[in-house]
Amino acid sequence: MAEGIRDKVVVLGMGCTNFGERWDASGEDLMVDAFIDCLKDAEIDKNDIGAAWLGSCMPDISIGSTALPCAKALKLPFIPVSRVENACATGSEAFRSACYAVASGVVDIALAIGVEKIKDTGYGGLPIAGFSGQLANLIGANTSAPGMFAQLASGYEAKYNVPMETLKQAMAHISWKSHENGAMNPKAHLRKRVTIEKILAAPMIAYPLGLFDCCGVSDGSAAAIVTTPEIAKSIKKNQELVKVKALQIAVSSGEESICNEYDGASIWTTEIASKRAYKEAGISDPRQDISLFDVHDCFSITEFSTYEDLGISKKGKAVDDVLEGFYDLHGNGIPCQTDGGLKCFGHPIGASGLRMLFEMYNQLLGRHPEERQIKNPKFGLTHNLGGQPINNVVSINILGT
Repeated sequence: MAEGIRDKVVVLGMGCTNFGERWDASGEDLMVDAFIDCLKDAEIDKNDIGAAWLGSCMPDISIGSTALPCAKALKLPFIPVSRVENACATGSEAFRSACYAVASGVVDIALAIGVEKIKDTGYGGLPIAGFSGQLANLIGANTSAPGMFAQLASGYEAKYNVPMETLKQAMAHISWKSHENGAMNPKAHLRKRVTIEKILAAPMIAYPLGLFDCCGVSDGSAAAIVTTPEIAKSIKKNQELVKVKALQIAVSSGEESICNEYDGASIWTTEIASKRAYKEAGISDPRQDISLFDVHDCFSITEFSTYEDLGISKKGKAVDDVLEGFYDLHGNGIPCQTDGGLKCFGHPIGASGLRMLFEMYNQLLGRHPEERQIKNPKFGLTHNLGGQPINNVVSINILGT
């Protein structure tokens, strides 16, 4: 009987570059920077690594369609190196692959690294050139990412009879909260605080989503080295270890768009993957047990929906939690986007999932300045979403001490 990988894998080290318009660096340069920091943190030599997985979603734009640039740039010692891609959850997919390799006993130490170099295109959003097939058709001339996700707000309004103006206030608070956190993070792309009034007065992108309700794109890389608890203890004697408590992924079959049960107010795959993750991690009440979390806030309404889809806010009650400060950094509940999230980091696709894990890892180890450090965290959760509300992939990762 399958039992998952709870406590079978430890995050030995992590690294993350500054995210932003990185005109100064190529994709290979960014990988090298993240890898050097990761190796230093893991306290090992690169020759100790048995296999590596590279997450990169847009080969035409970033570093090509093979794993060769990764092996060459990092000078890896003739080990297996594989490139993986799973839409916007690509970084999480690289991490999942490395963890499974260690848990299965195939290798003792594995590397997961993600990178994307998007800003060189000069385009304000995700370039369609990096996608192909059905996904390219979905985000082509007839649709847009803001337009697709904006419909979550309309669906939510209709299902729960929440006035749109109230929903807009909640979304503005979500963006405000993330920018407050990002302003304190030296690795974030956007580090300016904004007022709720400015957020509400911003130009409309796709009703009801304004400019500050939408994340941008950026360049960046992040990396993780994972191993077994036994090996980790031998390397980092008398140091606290961050364990992988759950890895779960759910991919939509498109069922939402071909049945009459989908109400357009949630992301089904988030609900499914999170329930599996809680079971694997031994979490019975996420509202009580989760210490902090980072979600895929491509749009404010996505983060809002995720609160309920993760089972942290009750259905139809996320507005109350948001406006009462439940998800604020030093509020009365569970901090969300403690690093600023996609709103402040942008979204270099291959790196985003690992960047979220980087924040959980450092929070669990208590490495941040007091102003943004969570007190005594136990479980950190990341939620990485790719696709659209009715056809997507969701990856849920839970780390703990």
